[in-house]
Amino acid sequence: MWDPARYSHFRDERKRPFFELLARVDVDAPSHVADLGCGTGDLTRVLAERWKGARVYGVDSSAAMVEEARRRPAPESLRFEVADLAGWEPPAPLDVLVSNAALHWVPDHGALLLRLVAKLAPGGVLAFQVPANFDAPSHRHIDEVRTLPRFAAKLAQVRRGHAESIAAYEELLSGLGLVVDAWETAYLHVLPGEDAVLEWLLGTTLRPVLAALEPEEGRAFLDTLRPLLRQSYPAHARGTPFLFTRRFVVARRGR
Repeated sequence: MWDPARYSHFRDERKRPFFELLARVDVDAPSHVADLGCGTGDLTRVLAERWKGARVYGVDSSAAMVEEARRRPAPESLRFEVADLAGWEPPAPLDVLVSNAALHWVPDHGALLLRLVAKLAPGGVLAFQVPANFDAPSHRHIDEVRTLPRFAAKLAQVRRGHAESIAAYEELLSGLGLVVDAWETAYLHVLPGEDAVLEWLLGTTLRPVLAALEPEEGRAFLDTLRPLLRQSYPAHARGTPFLFTRRFVVARRGR
């Protein structure tokens, strides 16, 4: 379902939130660190470089992503594996659990956070970032096309990403006994190239949609979506402005 090359097309824009999240993780010498939704592993390697003494686990549900991650050089302390993000069990309690732009694909964040917190060692930190632009024109247009009679039946069961409010995340995690730092950031990306917003969506949101359609249907879906995106996100000589909101949470478990 996932195409590592296409996902990496906007590499700089996609990795910036990871570093802003990681900057708020104040842990000196963890023993076990995990990256849930590691993708091609580029940012997981950053974790292994920051905490050289730790055992680092990169986990992703996409075999294609993990295959690409394993293909690249990595220190012996770093291991990649294919697993469901909610169901994966670490071999030891985690001192740091990071997830960058992945948990929005998992339903029921209340139950999810309960499972993730249970994987933390005493004093462990859960740090995650999720997109929060599901009400933006880009996603409204995708939903609009999904409901057309030509596509509705095949796409009825295709999962749509979601995020809770930062207040909801704070309440959920505080209720589990964690100290929570939560915030929201809106990025104005100016994307290069033709149909830049469509290209962005092809690397993420549209992957499960197109996977559920036959090739001809997928082309028809994109042909219907493209003019809607062009209208909502007009291109300029400098590129296409694309407002994108993300939510961040760093929560520490008690000792």
